[in-house]
Amino acid sequence: MKSRNFHGLNLTLIATLILFGATVAEGIEPSNKAEKRVVEAARVVDEIMAAPDKGIPEELLSNAHCVAVIPSMKQAGFVFGGRYGKGVMTCRHPQGAGWTGPSTVRLEGGSFGLQIGGSSTDVVLLVMNERGSEKLMQSKFTLGADASVAAGPVGRMAQAETDALMHAKILAYSRSRGIFAGLTLSGATLRPDNDDNWDLYGRRVEHAAILQGNVATPASGEVLGATLNKYSTREA
Repeated sequence: MKSRNFHGLNLTLIATLILFGATVAEGIEPSNKAEKRVVEAARVVDEIMAAPDKGIPEELLSNAHCVAVIPSMKQAGFVFGGRYGKGVMTCRHPQGAGWTGPSTVRLEGGSFGLQIGGSSTDVVLLVMNERGSEKLMQSKFTLGADASVAAGPVGRMAQAETDALMHAKILAYSRSRGIFAGLTLSGATLRPDNDDNWDLYGRRVEHAAILQGNVATPASGEVLGATLNKYSTREA
């Protein structure tokens, strides 16, 4: 039995095209934890930047050389505290206006202070100059020691707050229970996660090569760059 035609088009073909279009519109479903982390990082950036009076000033994001996002960093302790989180990092692409593919990273570090209980915090790091971005290419570096870090200003940036931009290599932000603020992360270490990069790229790739734009961005990694481009229209 022949399929019915509608204005000369086969209905079976129409149904196939509709299904294909719906699949494309939904995007690529993350197939592993590394891909899911990229999607979560893009969501964090989108939610933070959607509130310009309470989020990261667009001027700072537009001038950042690199951005690291650690969704749901775990922090817990009693007097002595600990931090641990996995996330992704991307830098300005040296050959264009976009961003490099994401490299998966781990943020680890202790803290000292009167702390009781635990929390889950989204962390965003803006790397504001070339020397800071060069530090990111290392296999490991310590915030505050290898690269100066300061709590980033929040909301529409006041003139008095531009000193943070001038002196700190890295500006740090946190969001916990809906509250967004600058964050002090001195002593924490940031290092690449080679196993997760394998999962994300399907082969062994070097952390520095990714951030230098020498590795093609996988389809699953494009969402973070696209989100950053929404709120960052100027070159660093």
